[in-house]
Amino acid sequence: MIKVNLLDSVTDRAKGVAAVEEKVANPRTQTMLFALVVFGMLAAGMLYDYYSTTSKRDEELKQKTAQEQVQAQMVAVNKERTDLEKKMADIQARIDAIQRLRTSQQGPGAVLREIKARFDNAPGLYLKSLAQNGAEVTIKGESPNEASVTSFARSLEFSSGLFNNLSIETQRMEAKVEAPASGSSAPAQDPDAPKPEVVSFTIKCNYVPATPAPPAAAQGQTAPPNQIAKK
Repeated sequence: MIKVNLLDSVTDRAKGVAAVEEKVANPRTQTMLFALVVFGMLAAGMLYDYYSTTSKRDEELKQKTAQEQVQAQMVAVNKERTDLEKKMADIQARIDAIQRLRTSQQGPGAVLREIKARFDNAPGLYLKSLAQNGAEVTIKGESPNEASVTSFARSLEFSSGLFNNLSIETQRMEAKVEAPASGSSAPAQDPDAPKPEVVSFTIKCNYVPATPAPPAAAQGQTAPPNQIAKK
């Protein structure tokens, strides 16, 4: 039969608890435990700060990379815009040059062509001078009768707006007859005979050249106000 001494076991247990309490109450032990707790908290704080700092740095790097990409895109867009503006300026300069060339081509040469075409339809007219000052045109000439002058003036007046603000001044003058050369066999003129007369006329008007129609490919399209849709 097994016998257990309960008194001895209780006594031993009490001694064990007392020993533990004695160790815990020892200042050296308390210092060590406190140091371990502080070290553990410090290590946890350092780990948290490390991971937090690393995460924040990665986020800032991502934002910086995104900003650099946006900046590079803006630089590319600005460069394309500058190139486009330069091309548009070159095109506008060419259009202005073409317009100036056409304006110069529609100057005195065009006026002479228009007036000559109407002179040919009014026989007997003699053109003495033609002057152009801006849009104003002054035509001086002579005619054997007033009917030819009236016909010529009407051709200018009914020119679909090419010539407008027409004014006519006429005056009958004695025709200048050249004297026969010495030794010529031509009969001498009778001093009592009636001398021929001519109608001297001065016509003033404004010349408004017609605007050329736009090309067929550009019809139906609206051109910007500061550009000319023609070639």
